[in-house]
Amino acid sequence: MSLFRLDASIMPATSTSTELADVLEAEWSATRPGEPVVRRHLGTDPLPADAWTLAATARFTPESERTPAQRDALALAADLTAELTDADAVLLAVPLYNFGVSQHFKTWVDLIIAGAGPAANGLLKNKPAALVTVRGGGYGPGTPREGWDHSTPYLRRILSDMWQADLTVIERELTLAATNPAMESLKDLAAQLHTEALDAARHAGRALAAK
Repeated sequence: MSLFRLDASIMPATSTSTELADVLEAEWSATRPGEPVVRRHLGTDPLPADAWTLAATARFTPESERTPAQRDALALAADLTAELTDADAVLLAVPLYNFGVSQHFKTWVDLIIAGAGPAANGLLKNKPAALVTVRGGGYGPGTPREGWDHSTPYLRRILSDMWQADLTVIERELTLAATNPAMESLKDLAAQLHTEALDAARHAGRALAAK
């Protein structure tokens, strides 16, 4: 059983999403020792920004008329799609940036959809998947920025509703409380949320390996 892991943090050395994903992966590997983990890191190895445009337009261009760049983009999309679908389980670590989904992660999603074509609907049907997502501030009910998280609903829509994965979501908020003086009063709550997220990651890792 293989695990595909994708990270999207632009600061991997201090990433809170990486921390949770590492914990989840460790539990998965402890349950399935020796099983392969295929990795892709969009933060340190981003995809070409124009690749999706080239792949998408290539689908409306007769094969004989496609440019070399369009052919390369389609090949990249096919490789990314196979990398995802060949795995038996999926782990995605995707932070919230600027209230939404980052450009480099969105490019990956768009290329997967381009590579899968009509098969994108149900691409991960019933496949076990875990999404780790983190937010520097607080976006829950009653907070000043309630509703400002435009990333997590999108991720759920793609992974669960469109690709139909058997999805588990691990979330952590207030990750900046330890370093932002303006959030000093939230440090205790942030520490509690951190502990809860670590526990959730451990549980999700074991559950993912058991499916």
